[in-house]
Amino acid sequence: MNVLIVGGGGREHALAWKISQSKYVDELIVAPGNAGIANIAKTVDIPQDDIRGLANFAEHNNIDLTVVGPEIPLADGIADYFAHRGLAVFGPTQAAARIESSKVFAKEFMRRFHIPTAGFLIYDNAEQAIKFVEEHEFPIVIKTDGLAGGKGSVVAKNIEQARDAIVHMMIERTWGDSGKTVVIEKFLKGTEISVLAMTDGDNAVFLQPAQDYKRAYDGNKGPNTGGMGAIAPHPLFDDELRQITMDEIIMPTIEGLKYLGSPFKGILYAGLMITKNGPKVLEFNCRFGDPETQVILPLLKSDLLEMMLFAIEGKILEADVEWHNKKGVCVVMASSGYPKRYKKGYPIAGLDRGKTDSNIMVFHSGTTQRGDTIITNGGRVLNVVGLGDNFAAASRKAYSKVKQIKFEKAFYRFDIGSAYKKR
Repeated sequence: MNVLIVGGGGREHALAWKISQSKYVDELIVAPGNAGIANIAKTVDIPQDDIRGLANFAEHNNIDLTVVGPEIPLADGIADYFAHRGLAVFGPTQAAARIESSKVFAKEFMRRFHIPTAGFLIYDNAEQAIKFVEEHEFPIVIKTDGLAGGKGSVVAKNIEQARDAIVHMMIERTWGDSGKTVVIEKFLKGTEISVLAMTDGDNAVFLQPAQDYKRAYDGNKGPNTGGMGAIAPHPLFDDELRQITMDEIIMPTIEGLKYLGSPFKGILYAGLMITKNGPKVLEFNCRFGDPETQVILPLLKSDLLEMMLFAIEGKILEADVEWHNKKGVCVVMASSGYPKRYKKGYPIAGLDRGKTDSNIMVFHSGTTQRGDTIITNGGRVLNVVGLGDNFAAASRKAYSKVKQIKFEKAFYRFDIGSAYKKR
């Protein structure tokens, strides 16, 4: 099979790394890719949002399957367009992707189909939204309706933070039209778990549950980011919680979307808060998580591409899904200033040191090649993954590699997985 992966970040590097190991792959191509991906697959300079250009490439190069990494092309209807042209694609339709692309749709969907989530109100008028928060208890959560790269959610601890969030989203339009409408939610207390399920539109199988570290700084402080690290499998996701999540969240979502005429095939990601009253959905995503994918896929023993083919054929329950009995820790190395303003173009040293250790992987996010030198080209630059028999061992592996890698103004969190080092 000839396989095309759409995207150029750490998630896509992990997907390329895993899919390249499949017995079904003849040629693997990634568009646009990055400097790390170029070591294991052919890269082509087609932007991830150039849907027509990607389809033309797939058609002219006999691509048998296109795997879509990022949410934006899915929200823009890449799966629909490819299907219209008779091209196979792994990822949900535009209508099904609304579960991520519109938080208003997602919240109203959950209310309609009785899927547990936080209480909420929707506002398309900034003055009314500010009036509401002025009369509400804190903390409170304010979210843009549309996509904002994982940064469109603010936990406001007081009226000043709430007003600022509404102004940034609705008046200044920091995230463009994504903030035209906002969702204001009740704040939930508990433990966050990222649950990814592969679904064929009727049934689903779980991938390993993970925890994403969204805040920029240690101790879960600082602004929201696209993710500063992750661990898997999450130690609190036991058999009972797994069954509750499947029965009360994943399957009702699959069945609800099918009922609405928008069957979902692909990766359904539920960001959960495990409260004293059980799991509640914080958000849905319509694709592999980032950086969760980077720590989940190294734990997968089975053939990922084969699983995708079963999902496309409506036979996901027939897929072989086996996991290595290991723990994983992923540490994101970022550019100083991220998630706000940062500089690019710094040379990266130390990537080749210790390459013989099979329990250490480095997935590139924001990198490019200049001559023989790999340089920084984004906010999140590298994802360093360590595997071990426990989280302490996995963490040691990851951070030992992090210390070997050098680029100017690099920063990262020091506490990824620290809460679970005894597990």
